Amino acid sequence: MRINLLYRLFILVFGIATLINNLYIIILYLHSMARKPGRMYRDIKGRATTRKEYIGGVPNPRISQFDLGNLTADFPVEVSLIAKEKCHIIHRALEAARVAANRYIMKTAGKSNYRLKIRVYPHVVLRENKQATGAGADRVSQGMRKAYGKPVGTAARVKEGQKIMTIWTTPENIEKAKDALRRAIAKLPTPCRIEVIQKEPT
Repeated sequence: MRINLLYRLFILVFGIATLINNLYIIILYLHSMARKPGRMYRDIKGRATTRKEYIGGVPNPRISQFDLGNLTADFPVEVSLIAKEKCHIIHRALEAARVAANRYIMKTAGKSNYRLKIRVYPHVVLRENKQATGAGADRVSQGMRKAYGKPVGTAARVKEGQKIMTIWTTPENIEKAKDALRRAIAKLPTPCRIEVIQKEPT
């Protein structure tokens, strides 16, 4: 009778230990699947994967609008954000830059005195072979070398000297448009310059 009780106690302790170990592995795996920083996808490597009809499970771009403000007026000033280096800009970074620039220019210049447009589109599908990282991750999985990976997002492939974002506005709002684009630069993974083009009066 005593031996039977000790055996049951041993089974109970062993089951609890196994459960704790499994919970630790699950927490470790979920922690490793957190959102990765944009710098991981900044560099252009190899060919672009763009054919979404052959790839399942591609997330939709986070960008809600590409053209904002007064879309009917003809503004004489064009202020553009131009990339200094070639890179990938992930869709979350484009949306963050759009929100930052639009919020500032709309507050300072007014909704009817500008037009803002995103000049690039996130066509490139980003892939990632998700693995557990951190202490004890080697117990979860080693993973296959050079695995193809699963789609995790999309990015725009930008060339050096390409326009990323443009604001059309009036001459008195040039400095406000430049300040709005400076706020957008902070959200992007490439150094940028601001170019101002003013139409000649007819």
